[in-house]
Amino acid sequence: MLHLSSYKALLLGAGLSFSALAPALAQTKTPKYSNEFLNVGVGGRALGMGKVQVSLANDATAGYWNPAGLVNQKTKFDGVLMHSELFSGIVKNDYAGFGMKLDDKSALGVSLIRLGVDDIADTRNLVNEYGYIDYNNIRYFSVADYALLLSYARQISSIKGLQVGANAKVIYRNIGSFADAIGFGIDAGVQYRRNGWQLGLMARDITTTYNAWTIHRDQFEGPANALDQIPENSTEITLPLFVFGGSRLIRLPGEFTALAALDMELSTDGQRNTLVSSKAVNIDPRAGLELGYKNLVYLRGGVGNAQQVQSFTGSETWKVQPSLGLGVALSGLRLDMALTRLAVEKLGQRSQPTSIIVSLGYGLK
Repeated sequence: MLHLSSYKALLLGAGLSFSALAPALAQTKTPKYSNEFLNVGVGGRALGMGKVQVSLANDATAGYWNPAGLVNQKTKFDGVLMHSELFSGIVKNDYAGFGMKLDDKSALGVSLIRLGVDDIADTRNLVNEYGYIDYNNIRYFSVADYALLLSYARQISSIKGLQVGANAKVIYRNIGSFADAIGFGIDAGVQYRRNGWQLGLMARDITTTYNAWTIHRDQFEGPANALDQIPENSTEITLPLFVFGGSRLIRLPGEFTALAALDMELSTDGQRNTLVSSKAVNIDPRAGLELGYKNLVYLRGGVGNAQQVQSFTGSETWKVQPSLGLGVALSGLRLDMALTRLAVEKLGQRSQPTSIIVSLGYGLK
Protein backbone atom coordinates (compact mmCIF):
# COMPACT_ATOMS: atom_id res chain seq x y z
CA MET A 1 0.00 0.00 0.00
CA LEU A 2 1.41 3.36 -1.00
CA HIS A 3 2.38 5.74 1.77
CA LEU A 4 0.71 8.79 0.22
CA SER A 5 0.28 10.36 3.61
CA SER A 6 0.01 13.84 2.19
CA TYR A 7 -3.22 12.76 0.46
CA LYS A 8 -4.94 11.14 3.44
CA ALA A 9 -6.40 14.44 4.58
CA LEU A 10 -7.56 15.13 1.03
CA LEU A 11 -9.42 11.88 0.62
CA LEU A 12 -11.07 12.13 4.02
CA GLY A 13 -11.98 15.74 3.44
CA ALA A 14 -13.47 15.41 -0.03
CA GLY A 15 -17.01 16.69 0.09
CA LEU A 16 -16.53 17.97 3.66
CA SER A 17 -15.47 21.28 5.13
CA PHE A 18 -12.10 22.57 3.99
CA SER A 19 -11.21 22.94 7.66
CA ALA A 20 -10.17 19.28 7.51
CA LEU A 21 -7.18 20.34 5.43
CA ALA A 22 -5.86 22.85 7.92
CA PRO A 23 -4.23 20.22 10.18
CA ALA A 24 -2.48 18.75 7.14
CA LEU A 25 -1.01 22.10 6.24
CA ALA A 26 0.08 22.65 9.82
CA GLN A 27 2.27 19.56 9.58
CA THR A 28 4.36 20.74 6.65
CA LYS A 29 7.52 20.94 8.78
CA THR A 30 7.52 17.18 9.28
CA PRO A 31 10.03 15.58 6.88
CA LYS A 32 8.54 12.05 6.92
CA TYR A 33 6.97 11.12 3.57
CA SER A 34 7.67 14.60 2.22
CA ASN A 35 7.19 14.78 -1.58
CA GLU A 36 6.03 11.17 -1.47
CA PHE A 37 4.27 11.65 -4.81
CA LEU A 38 7.69 11.30 -6.41
CA ASN A 39 7.94 7.72 -5.11
CA VAL A 40 4.78 6.44 -6.82
CA GLY A 41 6.71 5.50 -9.96
CA VAL A 42 6.37 5.97 -13.71
CA GLY A 43 6.21 3.71 -16.77
CA GLY A 44 4.24 0.51 -17.34
CA ARG A 45 7.38 -1.60 -17.57
CA ALA A 46 8.78 -0.41 -14.25
CA LEU A 47 5.51 -0.67 -12.34
CA GLY A 48 4.81 -4.13 -13.78
CA MET A 49 8.17 -5.27 -12.37
CA GLY A 50 7.47 -3.91 -8.88
CA LYS A 51 9.39 -0.63 -9.42
CA VAL A 52 12.70 -2.45 -9.91
CA GLN A 53 14.54 -0.18 -12.35
CA VAL A 54 17.61 1.49 -10.90
CA SER A 55 20.00 -0.78 -12.82
CA LEU A 56 17.70 -1.36 -15.84
CA ALA A 57 16.31 2.00 -16.94
CA ASN A 58 17.47 2.71 -20.51
CA ASP A 59 14.77 4.85 -22.10
CA ALA A 60 13.13 8.22 -21.38
CA THR A 61 11.91 6.98 -17.98
CA ALA A 62 15.55 6.79 -16.85
CA GLY A 63 15.30 10.49 -16.08
CA TYR A 64 13.05 9.46 -13.20
CA TRP A 65 14.50 6.08 -12.13
CA ASN A 66 18.20 6.72 -12.73
CA PRO A 67 19.37 9.53 -15.05
CA ALA A 68 22.60 7.65 -15.78
CA GLY A 69 20.56 5.21 -17.90
CA LEU A 70 19.75 7.87 -20.50
CA VAL A 71 23.11 7.12 -22.13
CA ASN A 72 21.93 3.57 -22.83
CA GLN A 73 18.73 4.40 -24.69
CA LYS A 74 18.64 2.56 -27.99
CA THR A 75 17.55 5.45 -30.20
CA LYS A 76 18.58 9.08 -30.50
CA PHE A 77 15.16 10.31 -29.35
CA ASP A 78 12.81 8.57 -26.97
CA GLY A 79 9.51 9.62 -25.39
CA VAL A 80 7.11 8.03 -22.90
CA LEU A 81 3.58 9.01 -21.83
CA MET A 82 1.72 7.44 -18.91
CA HIS A 83 -1.62 7.77 -17.14
CA SER A 84 -2.76 5.88 -14.05
CA GLU A 85 -5.44 6.24 -11.40
CA LEU A 86 -5.12 5.37 -7.72
CA PHE A 87 -7.65 4.84 -4.93
CA SER A 88 -10.42 3.77 -7.34
CA GLY A 89 -9.80 6.71 -9.65
CA ILE A 90 -9.76 9.46 -7.02
CA VAL A 91 -6.08 10.28 -7.54
CA LYS A 92 -4.82 10.89 -11.09
CA ASN A 93 -1.16 10.26 -11.90
CA ASP A 94 0.24 11.55 -15.20
CA TYR A 95 3.76 11.48 -16.60
CA ALA A 96 5.59 12.59 -19.72
CA GLY A 97 9.27 11.96 -20.36
CA PHE A 98 11.69 12.71 -23.19
CA GLY A 99 15.29 11.63 -23.71
CA MET A 100 17.80 12.69 -26.37
CA LYS A 101 21.29 11.37 -26.98
CA LEU A 102 23.77 14.18 -27.66
CA ASP A 103 26.42 11.72 -28.86
CA ASP A 104 27.64 8.22 -28.00
CA LYS A 105 28.69 9.31 -24.51
CA SER A 106 26.11 11.84 -23.30
CA ALA A 107 22.35 12.43 -23.19
CA LEU A 108 19.72 14.86 -21.95
CA GLY A 109 16.26 14.21 -20.50
CA VAL A 110 13.13 16.04 -19.39
CA SER A 111 10.40 14.59 -17.17
CA LEU A 112 7.10 16.09 -16.03
CA ILE A 113 4.97 14.49 -13.30
CA ARG A 114 1.55 15.42 -11.93
CA LEU A 115 -0.30 13.69 -9.12
CA GLY A 116 -3.59 15.26 -8.12
CA VAL A 117 -7.10 15.05 -6.72
CA ASP A 118 -9.70 17.11 -8.60
CA ASP A 119 -13.21 18.36 -7.78
CA ILE A 120 -12.89 18.45 -3.98
CA ALA A 121 -15.98 20.10 -2.50
CA ASP A 122 -15.57 23.20 -0.34
CA THR A 123 -18.76 23.20 1.77
CA ARG A 124 -17.88 25.96 4.23
CA ASN A 125 -20.70 28.14 2.92
CA LEU A 126 -23.20 25.34 2.42
CA VAL A 127 -25.54 26.98 4.97
CA ASN A 128 -26.51 30.46 3.83
CA GLU A 129 -27.09 33.57 5.92
CA TYR A 130 -30.71 32.53 6.52
CA GLY A 131 -29.75 29.17 8.00
CA TYR A 132 -30.80 27.09 4.99
CA ILE A 133 -28.71 24.65 2.96
CA ASP A 134 -27.87 26.12 -0.42
CA TYR A 135 -26.03 23.70 -2.71
CA ASN A 136 -25.24 26.55 -5.09
CA ASN A 137 -22.73 27.78 -2.51
CA ILE A 138 -20.54 24.70 -2.91
CA ARG A 139 -17.23 25.46 -4.61
CA TYR A 140 -14.76 22.93 -5.98
CA PHE A 141 -10.97 22.97 -6.01
CA SER A 142 -8.08 20.72 -6.93
CA VAL A 143 -4.99 19.61 -5.05
CA ALA A 144 -2.00 18.69 -7.19
CA ASP A 145 1.74 18.07 -6.97
CA TYR A 146 4.01 18.77 -9.93
CA ALA A 147 7.64 17.96 -10.60
CA LEU A 148 9.92 18.96 -13.46
CA LEU A 149 13.15 16.96 -13.82
CA LEU A 150 15.98 18.15 -16.06
CA SER A 151 18.48 15.34 -16.56
CA TYR A 152 21.99 14.94 -17.89
CA ALA A 153 23.97 11.71 -18.27
CA ARG A 154 27.49 10.93 -19.41
CA GLN A 155 29.60 7.84 -19.96
CA ILE A 156 32.95 7.78 -18.16
CA SER A 157 35.59 7.03 -20.77
CA SER A 158 38.26 5.98 -18.30
CA ILE A 159 36.10 3.18 -16.81
CA LYS A 160 34.42 0.87 -19.27
CA GLY A 161 30.72 0.32 -18.63
CA LEU A 162 30.34 3.20 -16.16
CA GLN A 163 27.96 6.10 -16.65
CA VAL A 164 26.74 8.80 -14.31
CA GLY A 165 23.80 11.19 -14.34
CA ALA A 166 22.04 13.90 -12.36
CA ASN A 167 18.67 15.64 -12.11
CA ALA A 168 17.86 19.24 -11.34
CA LYS A 169 14.40 19.06 -9.81
CA VAL A 170 11.74 21.77 -9.52
CA ILE A 171 8.63 21.02 -7.44
CA TYR A 172 5.32 22.88 -7.28
CA ARG A 173 2.54 21.85 -4.90
CA ASN A 174 -0.88 23.46 -4.88
CA ILE A 175 -3.96 23.25 -2.65
CA GLY A 176 -6.54 25.19 -4.62
CA SER A 177 -6.36 28.90 -3.90
CA PHE A 178 -5.53 28.24 -0.25
CA ALA A 179 -1.84 27.39 -0.33
CA ASP A 180 1.04 26.53 -2.62
CA ALA A 181 4.68 25.59 -2.33
CA ILE A 182 7.76 25.58 -4.51
CA GLY A 183 10.87 23.49 -3.98
CA PHE A 184 14.20 22.63 -5.54
CA GLY A 185 16.40 19.54 -5.30
CA ILE A 186 19.12 17.45 -6.92
CA ASP A 187 19.29 13.71 -7.66
CA ALA A 188 22.32 11.72 -8.80
CA GLY A 189 22.67 8.25 -10.28
CA VAL A 190 25.24 5.70 -11.42
CA GLN A 191 25.02 2.61 -13.62
CA TYR A 192 27.77 0.06 -14.21
CA ARG A 193 27.80 -2.88 -16.61
CA ARG A 194 30.31 -5.70 -16.50
CA ASN A 195 30.37 -9.40 -17.48
CA GLY A 196 26.63 -9.51 -18.10
CA TRP A 197 25.73 -7.86 -14.79
CA GLN A 198 24.10 -4.46 -14.44
CA LEU A 199 24.45 -2.46 -11.24
CA GLY A 200 22.82 0.83 -10.31
CA LEU A 201 22.68 3.43 -7.55
CA MET A 202 20.21 6.31 -7.31
CA ALA A 203 20.47 9.04 -4.67
CA ARG A 204 17.40 11.26 -4.49
CA ASP A 205 17.38 14.65 -2.78
CA ILE A 206 21.07 14.32 -1.98
CA THR A 207 21.30 17.98 -0.98
CA THR A 208 17.97 17.80 0.93
CA THR A 209 15.02 19.33 -0.92
CA TYR A 210 13.20 22.29 0.60
CA ASN A 211 9.58 23.18 -0.16
CA ALA A 212 8.60 26.70 0.88
CA TRP A 213 4.84 26.86 1.64
CA THR A 214 2.87 30.07 1.22
CA ILE A 215 -0.52 30.19 2.97
CA HIS A 216 -3.13 32.56 1.50
CA ARG A 217 -4.83 33.53 4.73
CA ASP A 218 -7.64 35.51 3.11
CA GLN A 219 -8.92 32.30 1.46
CA PHE A 220 -9.53 30.66 4.85
CA GLU A 221 -12.23 33.09 5.89
CA GLY A 222 -15.65 31.53 6.32
CA PRO A 223 -18.18 30.48 8.97
CA ALA A 224 -17.21 26.79 8.97
CA ASN A 225 -13.64 27.43 10.08
CA ALA A 226 -14.07 30.52 12.23
CA LEU A 227 -12.69 28.66 15.24
CA ASP A 228 -9.94 26.81 13.36
CA GLN A 229 -6.35 27.91 13.54
CA ILE A 230 -5.07 29.17 10.19
CA PRO A 231 -1.70 27.57 9.35
CA GLU A 232 1.38 29.72 8.89
CA ASN A 233 3.97 29.86 6.13
CA SER A 234 6.49 27.10 6.69
CA THR A 235 9.22 25.00 5.11
CA GLU A 236 8.95 21.29 4.35
CA ILE A 237 12.15 19.29 3.93
CA THR A 238 12.75 16.06 2.03
CA LEU A 239 15.63 13.96 3.32
CA PRO A 240 17.84 11.78 1.05
CA LEU A 241 16.64 8.41 -0.22
CA PHE A 242 18.95 5.82 -1.80
CA VAL A 243 18.20 2.89 -4.11
CA PHE A 244 20.79 0.17 -4.84
CA GLY A 245 20.08 -2.44 -7.49
CA GLY A 246 21.45 -5.22 -9.64
CA SER A 247 20.17 -7.27 -12.58
CA ARG A 248 21.20 -9.88 -15.11
CA LEU A 249 19.86 -10.92 -18.50
CA ILE A 250 19.78 -14.66 -19.21
CA ARG A 251 19.25 -15.94 -22.74
CA LEU A 252 17.01 -18.98 -22.92
CA PRO A 253 16.41 -21.48 -25.75
CA GLY A 254 14.03 -20.55 -28.52
CA GLU A 255 14.77 -16.82 -28.56
CA PHE A 256 13.39 -16.36 -25.05
CA THR A 257 15.09 -14.17 -22.47
CA ALA A 258 14.76 -13.75 -18.71
CA LEU A 259 15.74 -10.55 -16.94
CA ALA A 260 15.93 -10.81 -13.14
CA ALA A 261 16.46 -7.74 -10.97
CA LEU A 262 16.60 -6.74 -7.31
CA ASP A 263 16.46 -3.27 -5.74
CA MET A 264 17.02 -2.15 -2.15
CA GLU A 265 15.49 1.19 -1.14
CA LEU A 266 17.01 2.98 1.86
CA SER A 267 15.02 5.87 3.35
CA THR A 268 16.33 8.24 6.01
CA ASP A 269 13.25 10.29 6.98
CA GLY A 270 12.28 8.39 10.13
CA GLN A 271 11.01 4.95 11.01
CA ARG A 272 8.74 3.39 8.38
CA ASN A 273 6.84 0.13 8.22
CA THR A 274 9.34 -1.76 6.06
CA LEU A 275 11.08 -5.14 6.18
CA VAL A 276 14.05 -3.56 7.99
CA SER A 277 12.90 -0.63 10.07
CA SER A 278 14.73 1.79 12.37
CA LYS A 279 14.79 5.48 13.24
CA ALA A 280 18.06 5.95 11.35
CA VAL A 281 17.41 4.02 8.13
CA ASN A 282 14.73 1.77 6.61
CA ILE A 283 15.32 -0.93 3.97
CA ASP A 284 12.58 -1.90 1.53
CA PRO A 285 13.64 -4.69 -0.89
CA ARG A 286 11.93 -5.23 -4.26
CA ALA A 287 12.32 -7.99 -6.87
CA GLY A 288 11.24 -8.14 -10.49
CA LEU A 289 11.31 -10.53 -13.44
CA GLU A 290 10.79 -9.92 -17.15
CA LEU A 291 10.35 -12.77 -19.65
CA GLY A 292 10.78 -11.76 -23.29
CA TYR A 293 10.29 -13.37 -26.67
CA LYS A 294 12.19 -12.12 -29.72
CA ASN A 295 12.42 -8.63 -28.16
CA LEU A 296 8.78 -8.32 -29.16
CA VAL A 297 6.51 -9.50 -26.32
CA TYR A 298 7.24 -9.28 -22.60
CA LEU A 299 5.58 -10.74 -19.52
CA ARG A 300 6.53 -9.12 -16.22
CA GLY A 301 6.05 -9.58 -12.52
CA GLY A 302 7.31 -8.02 -9.33
CA VAL A 303 6.93 -7.96 -5.59
CA GLY A 304 7.80 -5.37 -2.95
CA ASN A 305 6.51 -3.02 -0.27
CA ALA A 306 6.68 -5.62 2.52
CA GLN A 307 4.71 -4.38 5.53
CA GLN A 308 3.66 -5.74 8.88
CA VAL A 309 -0.11 -5.54 9.31
CA GLN A 310 -1.97 -5.86 12.60
CA SER A 311 -5.45 -7.40 12.67
CA PHE A 312 -8.31 -6.52 15.02
CA THR A 313 -7.31 -9.45 17.22
CA GLY A 314 -3.84 -8.00 17.71
CA SER A 315 -1.98 -10.60 15.66
CA GLU A 316 0.60 -9.32 13.19
CA THR A 317 1.32 -10.70 9.73
CA TRP A 318 3.60 -9.70 6.87
CA LYS A 319 2.14 -8.87 3.49
CA VAL A 320 3.69 -7.76 0.22
CA GLN A 321 2.43 -5.92 -2.83
CA PRO A 322 2.66 -7.93 -6.07
CA SER A 323 2.37 -6.58 -9.59
CA LEU A 324 1.98 -7.95 -13.10
CA GLY A 325 2.74 -6.46 -16.47
CA LEU A 326 2.60 -7.02 -20.20
CA GLY A 327 4.55 -5.24 -22.93
CA VAL A 328 4.70 -5.18 -26.72
CA ALA A 329 7.48 -3.54 -28.75
CA LEU A 330 7.20 -3.08 -32.51
CA SER A 331 9.02 -0.73 -34.90
CA GLY A 332 10.10 1.66 -32.16
CA LEU A 333 6.65 1.75 -30.53
CA ARG A 334 6.25 0.32 -27.02
CA LEU A 335 2.97 -0.34 -25.25
CA ASP A 336 3.25 -1.38 -21.61
CA MET A 337 0.51 -2.20 -19.14
CA ALA A 338 0.79 -2.96 -15.43
CA LEU A 339 -1.57 -4.16 -12.71
CA THR A 340 -0.57 -3.32 -9.15
CA ARG A 341 -1.95 -3.79 -5.63
CA LEU A 342 -3.17 -7.30 -6.37
CA ALA A 343 -2.86 -8.60 -2.80
CA VAL A 344 -5.94 -9.95 -1.05
CA GLU A 345 -6.82 -8.19 2.21
CA LYS A 346 -7.17 -10.83 4.93
CA LEU A 347 -9.44 -8.66 7.05
CA GLY A 348 -12.87 -9.41 5.60
CA GLN A 349 -11.35 -11.34 2.67
CA ARG A 350 -11.79 -8.39 0.34
CA SER A 351 -9.58 -7.71 -2.63
CA GLN A 352 -7.79 -4.38 -2.67
CA PRO A 353 -8.58 -2.06 -5.59
CA THR A 354 -6.33 -2.90 -8.52
CA SER A 355 -4.59 -0.01 -10.24
CA ILE A 356 -4.25 -0.24 -14.03
CA ILE A 357 -1.29 1.63 -15.49
CA VAL A 358 -0.79 2.14 -19.21
CA SER A 359 2.22 3.79 -20.80
CA LEU A 360 3.15 4.43 -24.41
CA GLY A 361 6.72 4.88 -25.57
CA TYR A 362 8.34 5.60 -28.90
CA GLY A 363 11.96 5.64 -29.98
CA LEU A 364 13.12 7.52 -33.08
CA LYS A 365 16.55 7.03 -34.59
